[in-house]
Amino acid sequence: MNKCIKILPFTQELFDQDEQAQKAARILQGILEARSGRMTHIAHRMDRNPAGDYKMMQRFIKQVDIKRVLLRLFQEDAEFVIEDPTEMERSQARKTDYVGTLSDGNTRGYWIMTLATPYRGRAIPCSFVTYSSQTINRGINSRNQEHNRAFASVKQLLGERPLVLDREFSYLELLKNLTAEQVHFVIRLNKGHPGPSFTDEEGQEVKLNVGMGKKVIYPNLYYLGQVRVHVIGIWRRGLSRPLWVMTDLDPQEGLRIDLHRMKIEQSFKDLKDLLGITKIMNQRQHYMEQMVALIHLAYSIVLLIGETVRDRVYGPPPDVGGEPGKHWQLYSGPFILLRQKIPLSNHDFRLLLRDVLFSFSCLVFGIVPTHVLS
Repeated sequence: MNKCIKILPFTQELFDQDEQAQKAARILQGILEARSGRMTHIAHRMDRNPAGDYKMMQRFIKQVDIKRVLLRLFQEDAEFVIEDPTEMERSQARKTDYVGTLSDGNTRGYWIMTLATPYRGRAIPCSFVTYSSQTINRGINSRNQEHNRAFASVKQLLGERPLVLDREFSYLELLKNLTAEQVHFVIRLNKGHPGPSFTDEEGQEVKLNVGMGKKVIYPNLYYLGQVRVHVIGIWRRGLSRPLWVMTDLDPQEGLRIDLHRMKIEQSFKDLKDLLGITKIMNQRQHYMEQMVALIHLAYSIVLLIGETVRDRVYGPPPDVGGEPGKHWQLYSGPFILLRQKIPLSNHDFRLLLRDVLFSFSCLVFGIVPTHVLS
């Protein structure tokens, strides 16, 4: 990582107390140096004594509500809110009470469900929940209640924005709750075997079908006979199977949003591959979630800096009329920042960071510029 990056000015925008901002900056810097969410790895990459830094991190995650800080990154002008469920495999964690089994029924682990808002073809995390078969079975919760717990954190902020959800969320109870709460949705359809059941307004079963290279719209269907939705199918040439989307929005609008979502998945991949979110492991679920929130904060800062570096070095971006080179299209901003040597002078890089800090400040306080320009 480029050593010119100073994290403190960014954390000073996020944290109200300067002491907290100072400590958060040191932790986030350690995360970026270690590329890991494990506290021992981070402490050894911080700037003081590893044992002392480890204890400082422990005190920090006990005392500060980092998830509340993360919520400050919600973008008021976002077109939609997107989720991403991630399986966190923990095969050796047999004595950790929040670790259960994953979707295959055998592998031990837990889930992180991240909520984020789109940013220039990527996504900025703003909230999340963690859960597992163990935490669900231990209480009165169900998978649906865990999902609702995540949505509740941003529900008042949603307004008319739709939630853009993955196949994991195509089930009846959730759709009924979203409809009752008047939350718009765009959901990638889990069309496996035997697949979901749809009926028309007369109660007759409708079989979904779309030909290669075609698009089809089924308006006003009823999911499992109960929730009114529109279903859109598109099968692009070269793909092995069609894409199916269901929504309560205008069908064309729902499809457009879902296709936009597909480009955002790189953000969640970067969280795993570049910042080591999958390495997080704490004995207590609350502390694990505090570390997840810190990883999300570090990623958000890296995203804004990296995307601006990408524009300067390989741009300009196409959404401002540019003709970017192949490297602009090939690499994400965080990848360029953390994995490549940046061909900018220290002076130019400092000027770039100044502009990014202004953009970050606008994001935290409710106004997000479309681009960062010097």
